[in-house]
Amino acid sequence: MNRIPTPLTIDSASRERLRILFIAKNALWDGSGSPEDGNHASYHREMRQVLEGIGLNLAIEDRFEVLFDKPEVDFVFPLLNRAGFFNSEMLCPLLCERAGIPYLGASPIIRGLADDKHLAKRAARDAGVPTAPWAIYRRGAPIDPALCPEGTRFVVKPNNSSASWGVNDATDWDSVLTAIESVHALGHDALVEPFIDGSDVEVPVITIGGEPQIMPMLIFRQADPSHLRTYYEKRDLVDRTQKYSLDPFENAEMSVRIAEFTRKLWGEYRPFDYGRFEFRVNEETGEVTFLELNLNCNLWSQKVFGRAAAMAGWTQEELIETILAESLRRHGLLG
Repeated sequence: MNRIPTPLTIDSASRERLRILFIAKNALWDGSGSPEDGNHASYHREMRQVLEGIGLNLAIEDRFEVLFDKPEVDFVFPLLNRAGFFNSEMLCPLLCERAGIPYLGASPIIRGLADDKHLAKRAARDAGVPTAPWAIYRRGAPIDPALCPEGTRFVVKPNNSSASWGVNDATDWDSVLTAIESVHALGHDALVEPFIDGSDVEVPVITIGGEPQIMPMLIFRQADPSHLRTYYEKRDLVDRTQKYSLDPFENAEMSVRIAEFTRKLWGEYRPFDYGRFEFRVNEETGEVTFLELNLNCNLWSQKVFGRAAAMAGWTQEELIETILAESLRRHGLLG
């Protein structure tokens, strides 16, 4: 595996000079109660505390509306992704572009390419990276059964969902059709692909010095490789400790292949500040299949990026400051 560079820092003069807006749904959460977003509330609260601890000149908001009229800030750190409407992940960077304010993460069009699972799978196929056959059923378009891939079990999910929100299990065309209609009823396009036995390997990538760097990989190892992980499990809204665990991925041969696939994929999405590439692996057969990617993914210390940082010998504060420092450098705001 490649050597991880030294963490980056933001110089004291830039910390004082730059006005940075942190915007997240739970940015102002006080830690009481159990918000519906599950661990996202704790994540946003932790991120606020980390950014405050770095000593930034920080403003904090939890609504898109603050960006409608150009706020007096130099840079935006956006975590307001799943905002309850279709393609909401593109609004924050779009509003930043409208206001002419630099921001963390990829551009709106690249965010759209990555978040659209159908387009991401097309990009993977064009790059020569294996991915399962699939069909996209856009809401409002004809539902053609001839497009459905072959198989005996299928996953049907919103094409732009995260954390398995809205995921369905199906076993034949009738149940696939029912699942497609249920996804459409949620206001989303539906992606259909055969279910693949195995576990998910997570590949966290950050950019340093203008070049993407692969952090240590982890695996959500499943006790039952045929189990379909749910939104409630991923958001820690139910007990999932007996079903899977997040562990270092230590299969050297498969790690080399997965790293090669990741490098083939990331050229389509540059420049980006950080992202998580996800593969389905069958450790018995050695099969590796691209699933999806998330360019503005979860950075919480308890999830993949935080765990990968610890495996690399970094603190959570060093991880966040490095990602932020690189983005500020890319936008010409440091020094």
